[in-house]
Amino acid sequence: MFGNGLSSSPSNTSDPFNGPNFPGVTIYDNVKAQHKLVTEGLGIAKLKLVTGFSMGGLQAFHWAAMFPEMVECFVPICGTAKCSGHNWLFLESLAVAIGTDPVFNNGNYTEYPSAGMAAFNTIYSAWAFSQEFFRQNGHENFGLKSHKQMPDVFRDLIGPNDPNDVLIHIRAWQNADISDNALYNGNFDTALKSIKAAGFIMPTSTDQYFWSDDNRDEAALIPNATFKEIPSIWGHAGGLLSQHDERRIVDNSIRELLGK
Repeated sequence: MFGNGLSSSPSNTSDPFNGPNFPGVTIYDNVKAQHKLVTEGLGIAKLKLVTGFSMGGLQAFHWAAMFPEMVECFVPICGTAKCSGHNWLFLESLAVAIGTDPVFNNGNYTEYPSAGMAAFNTIYSAWAFSQEFFRQNGHENFGLKSHKQMPDVFRDLIGPNDPNDVLIHIRAWQNADISDNALYNGNFDTALKSIKAAGFIMPTSTDQYFWSDDNRDEAALIPNATFKEIPSIWGHAGGLLSQHDERRIVDNSIRELLGK
């Protein structure tokens, strides 16, 4: 996963491609690199199942569309085949929040832009969960006394990530589109219809990033896919499957696909 601080990333690449000079990457680029590793490095010709949550869900869609003869089953969890306009704008608000910190200096920072990343965590902590989660005092699940402390949860979960690394992920997410490549030349419907894998498209019922209706429309065009919503008040975070009922639904669905 380019940009995660472990694989090739702005934070660990040498000059002249370090920091803000790191080349932009897409979900397509990530999956192409994974395919090279799986086929050439590991000698694997068929994948029984590709699954993932959030950006992993974006990748699951790309795997199924880019390599339809290789992927037998796929289960995107809280992900779509293409970033929606609403999702794009949410992500842009995160990028703007980081960029407004004067310390950030267009990515050429010499000290950590703490204010920008604090704003990032505040925005993210509101959108990662649902309105119903907050209405039911969901913050108490984290041992907090108030919803006002939720940004601290995100700060602790994400950690002091390098902001340029974070921005690489944001841009990759924003540009996600299984048809934006030479194989499909922007024909989104054709890309969906070309997926041969059997699958369950699994959003949560309250995800504010990846809207259930988008998944429902996508599943309708994929020959062997079924839309299966995960009831959850946890919003996008429900896809982490931290709750027993959420996890059971996904586990049973995967077992069904694999015939076990």
